[in-house]
Amino acid sequence: MPIPVRRTRRARLSCRTLVAAATVALLTALVSPTGAQAKAPAGESRPVHSYADAIRESVWVDTGLDGDGDGRTDRVAVDIVRPRETAAAGRKIPVIMDASPYYACCGRGNEGQRKTYDAAGNPVRFPLFYDNYFVPRGYAFVAVDLAGTSRSDGCDDVGGRSDVRSAKAVVDWLNGRARGYTSRTGSDRARATSWTTGKVGMIGKSWDGTVANGVAATGVEGLETIVPIGAISSWYDYFHSQGAPLYDANPSWLSDYVNSPEAKTRCGAVQDRITAATPYSGDWTRAWSERNHVPDAGKVKASVFVVHGQQDLNVRANHFGQWWDALAAHGVERKIWLSQTGHVDPFDFRRADWVRTLHRWFDHYLLGYDNGIDREPMADIERAPDRWTTDRVWPPRATGRTTLRPGPGGVAGAGTLGRTPAAPGTTETFTDDPSLGESDWAARIDTRTPAKAGFVTRPLTRDLRLSGSSKVTVTATPTTTSAHLTAVLVDLGPDTIRDYAAAGEGITTLAERSCWGASTVGDSACFKETKARTADVDFTIVSRGWADLGTWADPGRGRPLAPGTAYTMTLKLAATDHVVPAGHRLALIVGGTDKDLLDPPSTRPTLTLDLARTAAELPLVGGAEAFGRATAGTVDARLAPTGEALTGVGHPRSGHPIPEDAR
Repeated sequence: MPIPVRRTRRARLSCRTLVAAATVALLTALVSPTGAQAKAPAGESRPVHSYADAIRESVWVDTGLDGDGDGRTDRVAVDIVRPRETAAAGRKIPVIMDASPYYACCGRGNEGQRKTYDAAGNPVRFPLFYDNYFVPRGYAFVAVDLAGTSRSDGCDDVGGRSDVRSAKAVVDWLNGRARGYTSRTGSDRARATSWTTGKVGMIGKSWDGTVANGVAATGVEGLETIVPIGAISSWYDYFHSQGAPLYDANPSWLSDYVNSPEAKTRCGAVQDRITAATPYSGDWTRAWSERNHVPDAGKVKASVFVVHGQQDLNVRANHFGQWWDALAAHGVERKIWLSQTGHVDPFDFRRADWVRTLHRWFDHYLLGYDNGIDREPMADIERAPDRWTTDRVWPPRATGRTTLRPGPGGVAGAGTLGRTPAAPGTTETFTDDPSLGESDWAARIDTRTPAKAGFVTRPLTRDLRLSGSSKVTVTATPTTTSAHLTAVLVDLGPDTIRDYAAAGEGITTLAERSCWGASTVGDSACFKETKARTADVDFTIVSRGWADLGTWADPGRGRPLAPGTAYTMTLKLAATDHVVPAGHRLALIVGGTDKDLLDPPSTRPTLTLDLARTAAELPLVGGAEAFGRATAGTVDARLAPTGEALTGVGHPRSGHPIPEDAR
């Protein structure tokens, strides 16, 4: 009587599945801070599948590369969790994917979660909330170990071909274009086309988001959307800024940091090649071109949801700025969130709104729901701790490039900043002092100090908004054969901001937890809550940029300077969106070494600025007319400079920031 037996087993399975799904839905509604699942509108995925009963499996995908030189192509480990119910019904589902080098060495998220496995090697815990929240809603979650890391073959090459191919190969495998295996060395094939639609959304913070940028820049079919959070767009700009070295200025140590213990024994030659190909001098090489995704923005077929901290001194804001501008130039569909934090995930600075927005984003681009998120305002910007505004497009259409010019000031104070050029021959002089940086300069803006040249507007009579990337062109004469330059924009005036320089980079982690999805014994959906960590300041750094003056003639190669010779070059400042309130002043500061952010040059130059040939080009909403209105009218005497030192948030020494991110 085989047929009745099969029917009975199927009926029992159906009952168990319905009970489990109902239980998951009820528990998810109970733990949700908003209880929105109970009133979910049509066109929204709901938690109807059992997370506890989900299929958890590992596959090894062939990348087609032999990075470790062992004579066979490398396979990367792919851990998968997906609903059992959709598999049983033969229904195909989309994939949310996070490809990372951190799953074993360092962990992911604010609590440093690592993957865990049972005694048989099957995945048990997937870091972060993506699996807990989205698998019950009919998605698969895929966590990829980049080549050389955790359980993968090969060697990590820090943003190079191996990194990108590791993740792209998985997208190809999900779409039936690459080979996967059930083990690291075996020949039994694993196929995904029976259970997935092939539609993939990549997400990740820092290095993970950088990989998402890189894979999107290949134009791979099946990658429908990416969500890069605090991500790099060009690895050169992570280690250098226009020829000036930042931090150790060589990525080879990062490869050693994330490589598995096994990979460390076989990847020394790879690290030596990375060192040789990415010189500390800051000269541009083919290795940097390989690690630069910006020129390939025109290949991107995926939509892009960018998230970045405007005070991120790890992956600095120039990374999102140049990537965003390139995507815009090619008409890529996009959205952006800009916070006041440093290198922080939106799950930890705007949790409920983030989960709700990400849910709708993936529902639209991976499940095809017409929920309107593609028609909503493009940008969300944090104006003050936990206070957000939106813009229909970003930067706003009214933004105009506006040139401001420095001028001489009084003997006891800073120079001026306005629309009128300085007279020919007007100069300011400063001497590089590596013991000081942007916060020291800004704190003494109203005092003529030897380590900087400062220029300040009059107190504003109206708010003035900067939105986008700035440039500062300087003409400087050095006294030595090498010189580094820093240009900083500063909002001078009292404010309460997120304390991005403190531990947590703008957040405080609490003991209380909130739950986002379903849990198992080995994988909890409950995470520590956070709150904004704030500081009361008298000035705020708005944007910054650095350069080696030796690259004045060729941005790809530095050369010795001739003392006494004037050189002109343009410094690119990081993108920002900041409102300088009425009553505050806007300052431009030009200095040498920015302490703890820029390595000093080999000499200690004194530089003379030709003010008539120095200017700042700023993206002002309303353009030059807005600046004219904001600087017109009577100046309130109570807001006049006092000459007293100001207080602000001093940046931390970022050290080697990507590993810090992994904590």
